[in-house]
Amino acid sequence: MPASGKSVETPGTPPGRSLSDPPAGEGAANPAPGTPPGRSLSDRPAGEALPSAALDRPGDAVHIDAFGIYVHWPFCKSKCPYCDFNSHVMGAVDQQRWSTALLAELDHFAARVDRRPVTSIFFGGGTPSLMAPETVAALIERVRKHWPTAPDLEITLEANPTSVEAERFAGFAAAGVNRVSLGVQALDDAALKFLGRGHSAREALHAVAVAQCHFPRSSFDLIYARPGQTREAWRKELHEALGHAGEHLSLYQLTIEPGTAFDPAHKRGDFALPEDELAGQLYEDTLEIMTAAGRPAYEISNHAQPGAECRHNLVYWRYQPYLGIGPGAHGRAIVDGRRHATRMARAPETWLKRVEAQGHGTEEEVELSPDERRDELVMMGLRLEEGIARERLRSETGLDIDEAFEPARLRALVEGGFLDVDDERLRATAAGRQRLNAVLGRLLA
Repeated sequence: MPASGKSVETPGTPPGRSLSDPPAGEGAANPAPGTPPGRSLSDRPAGEALPSAALDRPGDAVHIDAFGIYVHWPFCKSKCPYCDFNSHVMGAVDQQRWSTALLAELDHFAARVDRRPVTSIFFGGGTPSLMAPETVAALIERVRKHWPTAPDLEITLEANPTSVEAERFAGFAAAGVNRVSLGVQALDDAALKFLGRGHSAREALHAVAVAQCHFPRSSFDLIYARPGQTREAWRKELHEALGHAGEHLSLYQLTIEPGTAFDPAHKRGDFALPEDELAGQLYEDTLEIMTAAGRPAYEISNHAQPGAECRHNLVYWRYQPYLGIGPGAHGRAIVDGRRHATRMARAPETWLKRVEAQGHGTEEEVELSPDERRDELVMMGLRLEEGIARERLRSETGLDIDEAFEPARLRALVEGGFLDVDDERLRATAAGRQRLNAVLGRLLA
């Protein structure tokens, strides 16, 4: 399973909800962090800061050229029942062979993509804390060889919060990792068992404490809106989490994804998710508690102290360029001055053999049209509380807000209280973010 849950997931409201429906909370897809957005290049993606105080001010973000590199490690010890991301259970992994292949693919793209300074590296999966620290160190060193890097380059690694993996944290810190994201997922042992997690709540909190000793920045994930969960229970669990958390928390509502083990079980009636009204209340409770704790939502599912946002995921949501390497990884890199969408072969063995034969595992690469860039920018940017700057939209598409969208649709969404438009930016309101799929469906129709 993805170690800590993806920080990039499909937007807001589950597909099919209408703008007149009651809010269902953030409706995040299967929480799995780090994988670049999008299932295929034909899909529309759902989607820390340049080391400068300016990036903490949303209006200045457009002036900063961030560039992230995502590395996908596809292997897990077990497959979690809610996980639909590219993760595979495998016994022994030839670390040297995989390290060589990842380095080769990095070399291939280094010769082709824009050489702007790298501002973040994200090791996601899968469970990248199963990588050898030496592999992580080699990849970081190779990035530094090929690209200039920001003075305070953010390097995040997803990890399972088990005692065994916590023992490896010192090695990852020595390799250069300076931020860790832990897949805690629940602070209740019965819930952890239901979610298929291999740790107890006590073990997870111990791993959180160990991580905070080794890394200057850390985050962990929780999944809520679980079967049978009440508002009182969630509020208690969230307050407990805040007692252990650092500056950042990712909080995802459980959804049932096709192809997961939960999908047939849910269809059989083995368990039921909370009704929409309760799910919406749980989301509102989350916003209330996190804001009061000084960690407001800066994105639908992500909460941080101001200035502590995940820089790498802001690259996705602000639609800055990023390179994705490893099985199934997606990228939106600048090639020959134009934004290209790339997708690597998904199956680990297929990707590995392809890299060994030709130096890269590319399955598909296309140049994105202005309309495609507009759609992706909007789908990503409206997840953020800050929204999308007019200047950012113009730089990507050549169009202003009033030109990029059908005026009647835009006006209806503004008058309905789902979008705000001013002289500087377009943003979703709180109500709009709770129904984001429906808002996007209408705006981009």
